[in-house]
Parts: sequence; structure tokens; C-alpha cells
Amino acid sequence: MKTERFDAVVIGSGCAGYNCADWLYDLGYKNIALLTEGRLLGTSRNTGSDKQTYYKLSLAGDEGDSVMNMAQTLFSGGAMDGDVALAEAANSARCFLKLAGLGVRFPTNEYGEFVGYKTDHDPFCRATSIGPYTSKEMTEVLEAAVEKKGIRILDKTQAVKILTEDGRAIGVLALDTAKKGRPDYVAISSPHVVLATGGPAAVYFDSVYPVSQTGNSSLALEAGAAFGNLSEWQYGLASTDFRWNVSGTYQQVLPRYISVDPDGTEHEFLCDYFENPSEAIDRVFLKGYEWPFDVRKLHGSSYIDLLVYRESVVLGRKVYMDFTREPTGIGENFEGVGEVAKKYLSNSDALIARPIERLYKMNPGAISLYAEHGIDLWKEPLRVAVCAQHNNGGVRIDANWQTTVPGLYVIGEAAGSLGIFRPGGTALNSCQVGGLRAAQHIVYDSKAKPSANFDKIAASAVKETDALINATKGQSSSLDLMRARYATRMSGNFAFLRSIPEMKAALPEIEKDLKAFADKNKWATTDEIPSLFKNLDVIRMSRAIATAILYTAERFGSRGSGFVLDGGNFMDRIPRPEDESGRERIVTVKKDGEDLKIDVVPVRPIPRERDLWFEKVWGAYRKRTEGK
Repeated sequence: MKTERFDAVVIGSGCAGYNCADWLYDLGYKNIALLTEGRLLGTSRNTGSDKQTYYKLSLAGDEGDSVMNMAQTLFSGGAMDGDVALAEAANSARCFLKLAGLGVRFPTNEYGEFVGYKTDHDPFCRATSIGPYTSKEMTEVLEAAVEKKGIRILDKTQAVKILTEDGRAIGVLALDTAKKGRPDYVAISSPHVVLATGGPAAVYFDSVYPVSQTGNSSLALEAGAAFGNLSEWQYGLASTDFRWNVSGTYQQVLPRYISVDPDGTEHEFLCDYFENPSEAIDRVFLKGYEWPFDVRKLHGSSYIDLLVYRESVVLGRKVYMDFTREPTGIGENFEGVGEVAKKYLSNSDALIARPIERLYKMNPGAISLYAEHGIDLWKEPLRVAVCAQHNNGGVRIDANWQTTVPGLYVIGEAAGSLGIFRPGGTALNSCQVGGLRAAQHIVYDSKAKPSANFDKIAASAVKETDALINATKGQSSSLDLMRARYATRMSGNFAFLRSIPEMKAALPEIEKDLKAFADKNKWATTDEIPSLFKNLDVIRMSRAIATAILYTAERFGSRGSGFVLDGGNFMDRIPRPEDESGRERIVTVKKDGEDLKIDVVPVRPIPRERDLWFEKVWGAYRKRTEGK
């Protein structure tokens, strides 16, 4: 076992992790490290949409935006803590401008204003973008900043356990997977551990997360941290042969939706469900603005999601968006297109024939993106499904992104920083603000010191981990089979359609699989050992997520992207009514021995009685930042 000692360690190499490491260094912490399974993996570097959004305070025009206005927008999404909302709003401009200064090419007008646009759930024009690869470019410039500073990067190093003492985080046990053969252990002593491993991406089979993104949130669960809002996900239409959101322009160019039977028979199925083709065309256009499935829009744009689900899952057909042909009813002069959609296309100089031509006119990068992954939208349809895209919940944090386990901070999607509804692009702002806030708290406020018992605790963790590895050695591997089993069950029972009887039947099966993990998950060659621990994370997080979803469905009904069936067929579009008192509460999940304890806590309000007298704030700031 190799031992490393740092003042702070960040787990994860996405834009959240790199940003936190960069801030730690700038604020004075030099003995730090960033630990990653693989530098080129993860959601930040490998995902996006037609126009991936960054949500920030308005920095253009005369809308009269303010920190409190933005905090209120975030807070009004429901089940979100007000102090976190205020911190995200107060630091959004600072974090955004840092990225611009590092070279992210956010567009400005001739006067230098960062002009924005409205995204979903956004009362102001706070959104901006550089195209499909916003988070990728963010990751790359932050990575370059970290490399320039010479910050240690422990690549090909997989965290398997957060080490604790008396309820406090004291370090990390990891596997060095760089060499062939059985991985070596790396014990990392650090009184400050920052988890930035993304959301629990591998728990669903129908997923838009890149295959390289799996998550590792159960590290915090096993360390004793509480989770919040695990039931609050975003689901929406995505391509499946190459995983990508089909939002924005992909819908606004009005593609033709088709399904194909196993015998090859093609159906333009939207025509079967609407009174006239024009109504279907208008719903498709709205999906561009309203991409996430939303129970409040079941009779609007979200009806498209239900139809895609019915065609693919219930009827067993393959569903495609076809950009090569016009949808039925569009008309030679676009007479079948509603006024809003027609004006949008006109303003975009895109009142031209064929969806692919309109897409090329409005967003050619959206076509080349798929071409880079072997899909030619000029010639072939795009297979789609309703997929999991983002978890708004996660590990419960305070306004410094510290968890209920002192010394353990969680940033990025792994943090439960967002509520039921959120403006599109909020996640990118949250991951940047979280990295800053965690770094500031570690440097200025933390009194934590390295544990004198670290070596003994690490040795005990190695013994425990070795026992699991030895117990799961088999003649042949079952890891892929079990991963598919776990994910298929979650997509079938705990995704956007939620039947309480079916969930009650499925949850005990998850718990049974967790208890039988060592018996059912077998590796045959040593290079599979890292996948063993990924499967363990998946089944642990599946149980936590399923527990939260079932409880929230029974207690608070349908909300956000969760359509709780209240009898009948889901095509009837009759969800179990929402108990809106749940918007003022957060459902929490925490380990209690081998069981999970579930609770409901009130949201923390927005701090409104703040002393903004400059001299007082200045004095307190000097004491905090210079007096340590």
C-alpha cells in the first residue's frame, strides 16, 4: 500500500473538480491533489446538447436583474435550500467571468455585453452558450489552469472508500489501475475531501449520460452523509446510438417522428394521437424550449415523451427522429405550422424545405456533432428514447457545499444543490460556485487537521476491501450481466413513469441483490476489479434512489419529471395530484446501520436579513481571510 498525504484532495476531473482544485491553489493551498479514474472520462467533457446552456446573472441589457432576483428564481423551483440558492446567485458572475477570462468563448456584442437568452423556468435572459460543447471547453480551460500551476493529478486512480474517524472525513482509499494485474492500493491522508464525481449516471439503462460517466456517489453514502432530493431527476428525449440530448434546435426544425415495427413497417406515429397534424407539429416545436419531461405539460409538449415511450416500450418499436423528410401536414408554404413556430423559423431565415436544411441553416454544428460519431443526419434517421439526463438531488450540503460529514464536501452533480424545477444551465453554474465555496471554506474556515490514526484506519480499510475482492473471484465474469440487470430494473420501475405497486414490488428485489452482491457479481480477470466497485456503487445508489422515489411518490404525488400513475393507463394522462406542501420540504436518505433512514426536513429559507453595510462586511472579510 502506497500512502500520500495532502491538505486537500479533490475526487473527479470534470469542470467542477478542476475548478475547485484551481481555487484551492489560488487561495493558498499548495499541497493538494486531484484524483481521477481517467482524465478524459466523465460528463463535463463528453456531453452536451444542441446549445448547451450556462445559466448566470444577467450581464446585458436593462432587465434589472439582481442577486436576490436570481436566488428567488432558483428557490422557487421547490425543495431547494435558500442559502444555497443565494450563494449560487451571489457567485455566478464571479465564476462565469473567471471562465471567460480563462478563454471560454462566451459571445458578447460589440460593446462587450454578455448577451443572453431565456431558457426553461427563466424569467430573465440569463442563459448563454458556446454551442454543443460548453462544458467540454470549460473543462479544458480549467484543466489547463490546473496543469499550469503544477497541481498533482493522480490519474487512473479509482476511489473505493472515504475514510472517516469519529464521523469526520480523514482521507480516501483508492485503487491504482494504471498497470496491468491486480490494482495496487493508494491511501490518501487528507483532512479535506471534495467529491466531484458527477451524478449516479449508471443506475439507468435508458440514459443520455456518456458511457464513460458512471458516478461514485455511494462513497458519501457509506461515509455516513445524508442525501436529499434523490427522487428529483430530469428525463427527456435523447439519441441512444450516440448518447446526446435532442433538445433545442433539433426539435425546433420540426423533424418527422417515425417508429419501425420488428418487421420493418414504418409509422409516422404522431399522426395517430392528435386531432390534426398541425397540433403534433406545434408540440414538437415546443419540445425545443421545454425539453425535460414535466408532469405539468402532459397535455402539451411532454405528451411527445409519452408517445415515444408507448411506441418503444409498450409496442416494441424502434423510434426515430427523421430530418430527411417533412412531417405530414407542414404544407408547402408552412401553412400547417403554428404562428409562434413559423415566426421563429422566419426570424432564423429558416423557412426552407426539409428539417435537415433548416438544421444546417440554424445550427450546422448540431449535424457535424453526429457526423463525428458516425451518424449522418443528411441520410439516416436518429434513434431516440426517453432517457435519464440529470439528478437534481444528491448529497445534502450546506451553503459551503460541506456535507453532514465534517471535512467532506460535494460539488457538481453529485451535490444535492438543485430543487424540483430548475432553469436550464443551472447545473453548470452550480458546479462552478460549489467549487469556489468549498475551496473558500477549506482555506479560510476549516480547523481540521490530519488524523494521527490514519495509517491504522487505512490498513483496516484495505483488509475489508481485499476481502470483497477475494470473495468475488470467479471462473467467468458476471459483471456486465449484473450491471444491465440493475439498470434495466431502474429504467423500468423508477424513471419518469412511476407506478407505486410496481415500485413496491421492485424495491425488495434491489435490496435482495445488494445483500447477495458478492455471490452474484464475479470477476474473472484482474482488469475487471474496477468494474466490480462500479457495480457496487450502482446497486447501492439504486437502493437509495428507489427508496426516495417510492417515498416521495406516496407522500407528495407527481411533480417535476416524476409522473406517478394514479390508476388507469399512463396514456390517459391522469397523474396522482401533487401535494404542493412538498415544495417546502426535502426528502432525505441516510444510512442507518445496514438500513436506510428516510426523513423529511423543511427547506432552509433564503437569508434575507443580511447586514450589507460595507464597512462591517469589509472588516469581517479581512478578519476571515487574513486572520487565519
